[in-house]
Amino acid sequence: MENGILIGGSSAGQVFLNPRYANRHGLIAGATGTGKTVTLQCLAEGFSDIGVPVFMADVKGDISGMSQAGKPHPKVDARVQKIGISNYSQRAYPVSFWDLFGKKGTPVRSTISEMGPQLLSRMLDLNETQESVVTLVFEFADNEGMLLVDLADLRTTLEYLGNNTGQLGAGFGVSKASVNAILRRLLMLEREGGKHFFGEPALQLEDFMQTERDGRGVINILAADTLIRSPRVYSTFLLWLLSEMFENLPELGDPEKPVLVFFFDEAHLLFRDAPKALLEKIEQVVRLIRSKGVGVYFISQSPSDIPDTVLGQLGNRVQHALRAYTPKEQKAVKVAAQSFRANPDLDTITAISELGVGEALVSTLQDKGVPSMVQRTLVRPPQSRMGKATLAERQVVIDRDPNMRLYAKAQDPRSAHEILLERTAAKLKQQEEAALAERELKSTGKKPASRSRQSNSEAFIKSMARSLGSAAGSTLGRKLFRGILGSLLK
Repeated sequence: MENGILIGGSSAGQVFLNPRYANRHGLIAGATGTGKTVTLQCLAEGFSDIGVPVFMADVKGDISGMSQAGKPHPKVDARVQKIGISNYSQRAYPVSFWDLFGKKGTPVRSTISEMGPQLLSRMLDLNETQESVVTLVFEFADNEGMLLVDLADLRTTLEYLGNNTGQLGAGFGVSKASVNAILRRLLMLEREGGKHFFGEPALQLEDFMQTERDGRGVINILAADTLIRSPRVYSTFLLWLLSEMFENLPELGDPEKPVLVFFFDEAHLLFRDAPKALLEKIEQVVRLIRSKGVGVYFISQSPSDIPDTVLGQLGNRVQHALRAYTPKEQKAVKVAAQSFRANPDLDTITAISELGVGEALVSTLQDKGVPSMVQRTLVRPPQSRMGKATLAERQVVIDRDPNMRLYAKAQDPRSAHEILLERTAAKLKQQEEAALAERELKSTGKKPASRSRQSNSEAFIKSMARSLGSAAGSTLGRKLFRGILGSLLK
């Protein structure tokens, strides 16, 4: 698009988003049912058209239709004509489906070490004392050179520290009560899908940043309609993904267009109950990641869902209708209106409450990064399908996705789980043999002969392996590397 990414039309003409300033982040806000999803879909199409890959979470299951062409409709034709779109055509977009559970798309995996102790503690909803124990687990694994990747690794290392607290030296003492509390949280995380998420092969960012042969950016859609039922897991996963981009992508300054645009739906979940230290680091990542060429767009019901320190960094804004029935809602409307650059021809406060479905107040960054005056805008219709793809249509896309060949099968290399079980077995066997030798020597004066029968230590370790393996799932793979947010949060 010559003038940028078309958002819609206003009384002053068509309204565009300038790709040069798209990495200055953005906000899409509005009450339920006011058209946020359609706006999200239009922006994703626009970025794809100019060759920018997109990541977005499908929390309601209604944007998978982007993989299919839209259908003609009189209301769509009327809106296209009213906005004055000359090159509108219904078509499918290049889509890659992803799913933490591996059912509705390519499996997405991370490692325990990659997540880092603080993000992992937030996912488990641990208190400060329990978080310090998790940090010790990471330190111990690093010192021992062990891979810490899936829940079996974490569980086994926790139990090892708890059972050997007096023999590991200063700094690694942990209370059994804290260990047991964390183990209970791990069980809850397993039930919420954690056993599917942690493993190998871990996601490589370059597989999120693909373009099709025709030059359009691939739209990566994460199936999140099930994941959103565990909001802490959902928000922590997206924050981890954002931190991985911050760590791994090179510095670009201000490129002509972003290298990736990241849409964070249900953004209020990211900030809910987040401690001050975490909020400060989120603000830091959002502020700095734009120099990597990544644009982050938060989607939520109200701008008040976003902390002011983050909200102030969102230069491109699309505000759909807000309801103002209570004093709190009226205050939110006023705050939203005041966040725009004033337009003398528009009463912003009144307009926010009067906007119809598919209408929005829009302000984007123009030349030199100056916000445009707010315009009451009729959002353009998407070119792809509005709504879900059928299961058969989704499967066709999944089957031809090269990422599925890379990530479909989980791997299980040797890691902390196996190493500590072997270490425990060797220690028990050594103790048992020493005791046996002492008894034999006292009674016969001879060393004991080797025994072919299974020893108590061997029986114990096999039992322990079965218990830990069934509890945490040893079929997932493991790999050791630390995410940047884990480093920032030390």
